[in-house]
Amino acid sequence: MDAISTLWKLDTLESANDYLTSHGSNAPRLQHFIDGSFGRHSEPVEWIEPLNPRSGKLLVQIPSGTVTDVDRAVDAASIAFLTWSKTSRQERSQVLMRISDILSEKKELFAVWESIDQGKTLARARVEVERAISNFRYFATYILHEEGAVRYVDGQPSTLTYEHRSPVGVFGLISPWNMPLYLLTWKIAPCLAFGCTGVAKPSEVTSITAFLLGEVFRQAKLPAGVMNLVFGDGPGTGSALVKSSRVRGVSFTGGTSTGIRIRQDTVADIGKHLSLELGGKNPALVFDDVDLTKAVPLAARAAFENSGQICLCGSRIYVQRAVYGKFLPALVEYTQNHYKLGETMGPVVSREHYLKIRGYLVQAREENAFFHMGDVPNEEPQQGFWIAPTVLSNLPTSSRVMREEIFGPVVTVWPFDTEEEAIALANDNPNGLAGIVMTNDLARMRRVGERIDAGLVWVNSWLVRELGTGFGGMKASGTGREGGVHSRDVFTNLRTLHVSHF
Repeated sequence: MDAISTLWKLDTLESANDYLTSHGSNAPRLQHFIDGSFGRHSEPVEWIEPLNPRSGKLLVQIPSGTVTDVDRAVDAASIAFLTWSKTSRQERSQVLMRISDILSEKKELFAVWESIDQGKTLARARVEVERAISNFRYFATYILHEEGAVRYVDGQPSTLTYEHRSPVGVFGLISPWNMPLYLLTWKIAPCLAFGCTGVAKPSEVTSITAFLLGEVFRQAKLPAGVMNLVFGDGPGTGSALVKSSRVRGVSFTGGTSTGIRIRQDTVADIGKHLSLELGGKNPALVFDDVDLTKAVPLAARAAFENSGQICLCGSRIYVQRAVYGKFLPALVEYTQNHYKLGETMGPVVSREHYLKIRGYLVQAREENAFFHMGDVPNEEPQQGFWIAPTVLSNLPTSSRVMREEIFGPVVTVWPFDTEEEAIALANDNPNGLAGIVMTNDLARMRRVGERIDAGLVWVNSWLVRELGTGFGGMKASGTGREGGVHSRDVFTNLRTLHVSHF
């Protein structure tokens, strides 16, 4: 029996884990989804073998997509674009709603495999699957209620000018491993809604729910070739996709170094649309007028949710000195009680990522940081990639631990005195993705929030999203925005028509 038929039936953790255990080293092999079906790979196939984050054992095998595989997918998307780009909004909306309905019916299946594949808790996976469903439903309805600008030219009342948008073409959609289904659908849904076709490449570390999504497309009767899934790594498969001259746009979420490479690889293709959501090293500012019984849980959640593997995590906490002495022990106590490995907190995603995080903690130890909780983990992971939540202080602001995105369950805490100092500390970083402000002063909410160099700022909250608002960062955290009208800008070309009569 092929992998899709098998995995599609395993919708509990018990049944999925029993299946994986019974197969031992004979891991299921995923297949590309091209032109409406799961099919052949280019021969010979090189297999990538991601490991189970909880056990460190082989989980699945995914094909390393070749240039030939990418070309086949782009061929299919290019042919499908000729028809899909001309479909009515109502028709596209109905297809997206069918996709969301099937996802909703199978949401526990997707949550189970997202939890196993990425290491996140089942509760966290369920939240992200619900958000994936919302992505399709939001854009299915958004396109039915679009508005455009229509004006008469001043001084020439017989001339009408209006804006017309058309789909860009074939898109390359490349998503990361930390929220695999949610972030992939955040790209696929608007791509389809605005009449584009695509080739999606999920992370080679977490490809299972993308593989299952192909079956959703098939059952929803998405026309063949409109959305294709090609598996593989970034330097090989991803690079071939980005460089294809027939790919007219790229939406990428991932590391800053990869984003830079994408810009370099596409610099000569000046008309190719680029939307790059890159890394974050986000500040959380805690002012002395807050209720610590509310600020501490918020800071802990923003630091350690999904084991700190969210680009929006508040990993640099700055606390006003008057409450610093109370905040720090309260944060440690709360984290110890609420973020427990194997219960409310999973492992990190891979051995490579485990070793990366460990390297930062070794450096913190060498720089005489105070480990208020957590420690440097073993040099080699034991039975999975588990790293305990770690709270650090006494690090210089110039430390790599304070400045670079660790993307793990590690948070630094530092005191400040004045509002101006807090803003300066928050902005003293190459990244500018998100920020958190905790204060009860209404004027300060705006004063500080509007001066933080970040694309997203939360006040007394975190990870709250309205899907029409712009999502993206400043500085090294990327270029472009997605969400609502911002996604329309990514996936459509704008032309202005001036219409007169003789």
